[in-house]
Amino acid sequence: MSKAQFQIDETDGPRTTRAWVLHPDIRTDPDRRDAEPALAEAMALAEALPGLEVIGGNVVQLRQVSAGQLFGKGKIEDTRQLIEDQEIELVLVDGPVTPVQQRNLEKIWKVKLLDRTGLILEIFSDRAATREGVLQVEMAALNYQRTRLVRAWTHLERQRGGLGFVGGPGETQIEADRRAIDEQLVRLRRQLEKVVKTRALHRAARAKVPFPIVALVGYTNAGKSTLFNRLTGAEVMAKDMLFATLDPTMRSLELPYGPEIILSDTVGFISDLPTELVAAFRATLEEVLAADIILHVRDISHEETEEQARDVREILTSLGVPEDTRSFEVWNKLDLVPDERAKALRERAAREDDVMAISAITGEGLDVLQQTVAAALQGALREADLELDFADGRKRAWLFEQDIVLREEQTESGFALTVRWSSEQEAAFQRL
Repeated sequence: MSKAQFQIDETDGPRTTRAWVLHPDIRTDPDRRDAEPALAEAMALAEALPGLEVIGGNVVQLRQVSAGQLFGKGKIEDTRQLIEDQEIELVLVDGPVTPVQQRNLEKIWKVKLLDRTGLILEIFSDRAATREGVLQVEMAALNYQRTRLVRAWTHLERQRGGLGFVGGPGETQIEADRRAIDEQLVRLRRQLEKVVKTRALHRAARAKVPFPIVALVGYTNAGKSTLFNRLTGAEVMAKDMLFATLDPTMRSLELPYGPEIILSDTVGFISDLPTELVAAFRATLEEVLAADIILHVRDISHEETEEQARDVREILTSLGVPEDTRSFEVWNKLDLVPDERAKALRERAAREDDVMAISAITGEGLDVLQQTVAAALQGALREADLELDFADGRKRAWLFEQDIVLREEQTESGFALTVRWSSEQEAAFQRL
C-alpha cells in the first residue's frame, strides 16, 4: 500500500456498510490531480452518503492502468489483505472503473465496488428532493447503467462465443435490458418535460415582475447555502458536507441598499463531474444562465481553492453563461483562515473591484457584499419622469407594485412620478 494512508476512528452507531476509499494516482494521466487533496475529497464524498462508515483510504501509485484489473497484482493483493483485516464491505475507487475491471476486482476482493461516477450518482439519488431533481437523477443513473450493461455483456459474449449459440443468450439479454432501460428513459423524459414546462411557467410569471436574479455558484461545500440562509433567513440544508444542496432554491431578498432581488442557490460543482450528470443537471442551472449577477462563492480556506475556482469557471463556460454577465468572487470562510492570511486577503479584496472577502458564519463582509450587488444592479437601472392621468389608475398601481417609484406629486390632471426601472420594466409598463 502507499504510504499516503489515512485511518478514521470508528464510532458507535446503527449498522452501516464499512467502506474503504482508493485514489489511483496514474502518472501518465495528463489531468492528474494532487493525490493527497484528491483522496481527502473522495473520502469526504463517501462520508456524504448515509449508511457508509468510511474506515479509511489510501493513494495507489500507478505507472500505467491494467485494462482488465485497473491495478497491478501486488497492489491488488495488498488491498485484498487490507479488506480482510479491516472487514471492509465496499471499496470506492476515486476514478473511472470499466465494467470488466469492476467485475474482476469484485471477484478477487469479494466485496462490492463503486467508482467515482457511481458514488456521486448514489449521493445525488439520496439528496434529490424536488420532482425535477429525482427525475434528473433517475435518468442519469439509467444512462450510466445502460452504458455499463452493454459493455459488460459484450465482454461476456466474447467469453461465450465458443459455446455454439447463434446470436447467443448474452446478445438476447443485451437487447432485452437495453429495451427496458430505453422504455424507462422515454417515460422519464415525458415526465420531466411536464416538470420543465411548469418551471417555464414559473419563470414567465417572474418575468412579469422582473426582479433581478443573483445566482450563487461555486465548488461543492464552499458555503453557498450558509450564505443563502444568512441573507434570506431561509432554512436550506447547509452542512459541512459535499453536495448538501442539490435542488435549486430561490428566495426574494430586499437589499438594504438597493432593489429587491431573487437570490438563487444552486448545486455545487466538483471536478470530474460525471458526464451523465453534467447533461442531466443542466436544467437545474437554468437560473445561472438567466442571472443578472453571478456570485462565485469560494472556500478561501481550502488548500486547493485556486484549482476549485478554475473548475467552476470551466463549468460555467461549458454551460454557455454569457460572457457579459457581471460576476464577483466571494471569498468565504475567512473565519477558518489564520489571522495573518485573513488580513492579507481582506486587503487584497479591498483593492479589487470584483472580489469580496466574507464569512457567512460570522457575518463579516456581508454589508459590503450587499452594497456591491446593489451598486452593480443600479447600473442597469435608470430614472424616468412620467405623467399619468387620473384614469391611469391601473398603471399607477403597477408602478407601486414594482416598488420603483421614487417621488410622486399630484397635478391638476393626474400624477407626476419619478421612477427608477430596468429596460424590462419599462417595456412591461409600455405594454400596459
